Amino acid sequence: MRRVPIPALVGLAITGLFLFSAIAAPLIAPYGVSEVVGDVWEPASSEFWLGTDNIGRDLLSRLIWGGQTTILVASAATVVSFVTGSVAGLFAAVIGGWVDQVLSRFVDLVMAIPTLIFALVVLSVMPVTIPVLILVMGLLDSTRVFRLSRAVASDIAVMDYVEAAELRGEGRVWTIFREILPNALSPLVAEAGMRFIFMVLFVSTLSFLGLGVQPPGADWGGIVKENKDGIVYGIPAALLPAVAIAALAISVNLVADWVLDRTSSLKGGRNG
Repeated sequence: MRRVPIPALVGLAITGLFLFSAIAAPLIAPYGVSEVVGDVWEPASSEFWLGTDNIGRDLLSRLIWGGQTTILVASAATVVSFVTGSVAGLFAAVIGGWVDQVLSRFVDLVMAIPTLIFALVVLSVMPVTIPVLILVMGLLDSTRVFRLSRAVASDIAVMDYVEAAELRGEGRVWTIFREILPNALSPLVAEAGMRFIFMVLFVSTLSFLGLGVQPPGADWGGIVKENKDGIVYGIPAALLPAVAIAALAISVNLVADWVLDRTSSLKGGRNG
């Protein structure tokens, strides 16, 4: 831990705090996710540390439960995005030919449509449940991961050690997962942090527009939507989820930058 830079330690601490609150939400949240316990928009007090929301629910409890939902959905969608996009990108780069052309042109077609508009159209004709939300977000975002993994794999595929593996008779699957993927992890790890934060913003935006997490469930974007009218009266209930999103984004990026530097240093040491 002494060798971990201070910004990374701060990022790890804040990220760990968010993860702990998401996992332990049933234990640490003072009230239930939709439990009305006071008057509308009560100020902060010893009973309600952050006050109450637009219908009298404890805002601290709503933020804790909302963080659990937001982090869960964003994490699952990031996994779907990276598994789908990276595998497809690696195979496209290694196989090449018509397979690469078909996958690349399909990805270009999907990316030509704004992601938010595409998601709104899909979710408007489908039941808005958590699994559907995760799949839609993950598959739409996998196009970005595809482009990155394909570009990185195309550079690695011409290296001597990859050609040596092919000359030994190793199959394409072995070459992809044993030779190319380990050497592509650094940019993919850095991108994972960025994509996770994008997923947090994505699900929050969808919830703010009414096609994300549905009531009485809570997520940070939904809490902003529910309390946005209070800003006119100087009530900060809608700003607290925005602060939580910003803190999570900064902390995750600090950790991702440190992991990228660490993996790059290790790779350089081994090559040396």
